[in-house]
Amino acid sequence: MPGPYDQYETDTLAVRAGQVRTHEGEQSEPLFLSSSFTFSSAAEAAARFRGEQPGNIYSRFTNPTVRAFEERLAAMERAERCVATASGMGAILTLCLGLLRAGDHIVCSQSVFGTTVTLLQNQLSKFGVASTFVAMTDYEAWSNAIRPETRLLFLETPSNPLTEIADIARIADIAHARGCLLAVDNCFLTPALQRPLELGADVVIHSATKYIDGQGRCLGGAVVGPEKLVGEAVFGVVRNGGICLSPFNAWVFLKGLETLGLRMEAHGARALALAQWLQGQGAVRSVHYAGLPSHPQHDLARRQQRGFGGIVAFEVEGGREAAWKVIDGVRIFSITANLGDAKSTITHPATTTHWRLTDAERARAGITEGLIRLSVGLEHVEDLRRDLARALGS
Repeated sequence: MPGPYDQYETDTLAVRAGQVRTHEGEQSEPLFLSSSFTFSSAAEAAARFRGEQPGNIYSRFTNPTVRAFEERLAAMERAERCVATASGMGAILTLCLGLLRAGDHIVCSQSVFGTTVTLLQNQLSKFGVASTFVAMTDYEAWSNAIRPETRLLFLETPSNPLTEIADIARIADIAHARGCLLAVDNCFLTPALQRPLELGADVVIHSATKYIDGQGRCLGGAVVGPEKLVGEAVFGVVRNGGICLSPFNAWVFLKGLETLGLRMEAHGARALALAQWLQGQGAVRSVHYAGLPSHPQHDLARRQQRGFGGIVAFEVEGGREAAWKVIDGVRIFSITANLGDAKSTITHPATTTHWRLTDAERARAGITEGLIRLSVGLEHVEDLRRDLARALGS
């Protein structure tokens, strides 16, 4: 593919970027299932290890299939560098290990995945990295929480599971005015619908397990950003710590990227239709989806996103008992906490993805006992609507 990549649209990059054909002339990207690579001489081996000569050494940190995925995702995010990891949480851990040291401080949105909260509070705190959690859309709180030792601001937008939208450019300005970096988890929208780096973020995080895969097959993650941050600090953690992506999973993700734009458009269309329908159901107290004009950040979402994504959350009357009854009553939706699958999924965040949080932490994040999260897949929307109608008793 003739460069530079910035002359192409995202859908084209999703299909073409990163591929280097071998002498076999293959049309599809090759899968290199090899733990190590050979050298033509001892001198060449020494030059590779010293970084004086480019080339493959060991698949923990140099593998052609993984490199193709990294280059393609970086091109789609309009970034200089991508480093792939073993999972989405592995990407967050790798970012923190690469950029932070004992005594540093993180300001994080309280509306993030529950395991992210646990990682920051329980694991990183043991190594002297402190965290403060703030309301995602309270920009004064973001600014007030920054200390002299603050190094990183971290957020998900849209949030999990309430689909709150943060103004990325505004938080980036807050971070940069105080000498901090901003990392944005782009899992829910992917570069097909949102590119945080263009809005001022310094680093983007992905759980490739979700929409990038698209069919619930493999685990993987990625850290995307400038060469100095990602190519040096973050890559060093993967090389030495082994938080690496397998070549097979990278190959699956390469195939997933090829259809990402089409799938995200289809997920969003079905999610919007279901959100609109849920608003009219008597058993439903509230619906959370940025594509609805009633969403508090609807206008912001329209400005900084190219779509609204496939995640819908809604709250039913009657608390946990009522929510569980709905979840147990579906026949098409899969009861699983994963998301981004072609198969629609349903879960109860308070007792699954966010169960490790205290009652107070869940309350601050808006995770009520009656809240249900849907990841709207690619089934026909009328079948999904009828499935939910039966479960709701509508």
